[in-house]
Amino acid sequence: MSRDLTEMRFLTVAEVADMMRVSNMTVYRLVHSGELPAVRFGRSFRIPESAVASAVAPSVSDVG
Repeated sequence: MSRDLTEMRFLTVAEVADMMRVSNMTVYRLVHSGELPAVRFGRSFRIPESAVASAVAPSVSDVG
């Protein structure tokens, strides 16, 4: 692994939804489709903060 698990911060679905300004269901859809990686703990999901940061980061592309 490139990073130690003790250094990683995991967020709940509700926290991610609040950060992304979407509904909880949208976050669940992103997790189930594989667009947003997550770890399942029992019946709930935890999403790495780094995955959320890369998902909301504006994509830059060359136009022209």
